[in-house]
Amino acid sequence: MDKIKAAVVGTGNIAIQHIESYIANPNAELYALCNTNEARLREVGLRYGVSRLYTDEKRMLAELPELDAVSICTGNSAHAECATAALEAGKNVLCEKPMATSAADAEKMRQAADRAGKLLMIGFVRRFGTGCEILKDMIAKGKFGEIYYAKATFLRRNGSPGGWFGSKELSGGGPLIDLGVHIIDLTRFLMGNPRPVSVYGATFSKLGDRPELKDAKSYRALGSAGKPVFDVEDLASAMIRYDNGAVVHIDTSFSLNTKGDEDSIRLFGTKAGACMNPELEIYSSESGYMTDMSFASPTATGFEERFQREIDHFVDCVINGTPCRAPAEDGVVLMKILDAIYKSAETGHEIIL
Repeated sequence: MDKIKAAVVGTGNIAIQHIESYIANPNAELYALCNTNEARLREVGLRYGVSRLYTDEKRMLAELPELDAVSICTGNSAHAECATAALEAGKNVLCEKPMATSAADAEKMRQAADRAGKLLMIGFVRRFGTGCEILKDMIAKGKFGEIYYAKATFLRRNGSPGGWFGSKELSGGGPLIDLGVHIIDLTRFLMGNPRPVSVYGATFSKLGDRPELKDAKSYRALGSAGKPVFDVEDLASAMIRYDNGAVVHIDTSFSLNTKGDEDSIRLFGTKAGACMNPELEIYSSESGYMTDMSFASPTATGFEERFQREIDHFVDCVINGTPCRAPAEDGVVLMKILDAIYKSAETGHEIIL
C-alpha cells in the first residue's frame, strides 16, 4: 500500500485538524466525510473539496469498501459505536480521546480491533509534541533516574467548551474526561506506562459554565434535547498511585476563580526534574551545583503541528506496520483510571484497581 483512503467522522474543530492533516500528508487521500448535521457536512465538504458526503456512518462504510482508515471525531458518547462499526467493517481507526465514556466500552472497542486484526489508535495528541519527544529520549538514556512523582495541571478560569461538553449524557464528564485525559496520559506515557493500582479523587460542581459573565467569553452547554444543561463537574483533583511506587497528582477545571489558565506537566526524578509550561526546562545538578537547562530551539509544539505528527504517524502505521505510539491498550487503562476517579469522588474513598 502506497497511499491510504481516509474518512473523517465528525466535522467539528478537532475533525478539521484531522481533515487538514490528511490533506497535507502525501501518503493519504481525504476520501469521505460523515456527519449527522447535513448543512455543516456540506459546508466542510465544499471547503475541502470532498464530494463523498454521508450523514450515516454505516452507509458510508457499506458503500465505500475501498476505505482504509477512519478518524472518529464525534462527541465522546458516540466514540465506541462509531469506532466499533468501522473496525467491524475492516477499517483501521484513529479515535479521538477520550477513547470512550467508560472502561467497559473502551475494552469492547479494543476487542473489536483484535477480532478485526486492524489498528485502533487513540488520539493522545500530546505524545507527539517536541517537548515530550525530548523527555522520552532523555528518560530512556537515564538522565532522570527514577521518576517517582509527577504533578500535572490543566486549569481554565472560564473554559467550558459549551455545547455537548456540559452534558454528562453526551460527554461522560467535565474537565476530568476532557482535559485531564491529556495530562494523565502524558505523565503516564513519560513514566513508562506503569500500571495504576489505586486512585483517590474529588470533583466539584460550584461555578458551572458561568453564562452570566459580561467581561469574558460566555459558554452555553446544551444537552441532547438542545436545551441548556451543565451537569458535569467544573473542577477535579486526583492522586494516582502506580505499581512501581510512583504517584501523580492532577488538577483540572473548566471554571475556577484563579488568576489565569494553567497547563503544565512537572516530573520529579532522583537525578533530574522537568517542567513543560509549555516550553521544556530541566532541573538537575552538576559538579555539586544545582543547574537549570533550557533549549536553544523551541520545545513547545503548536496545536496544528502536533495533530499533523499524529496523523502522519497513523498513516505510517497503516501503510508500513510501524508500531503504534498510542495503542488501544493505553486508552483502556486511561479509561479505567478515569472511571476510578469518578467513583472515588462519588464515594469519598480510595479506589483499588
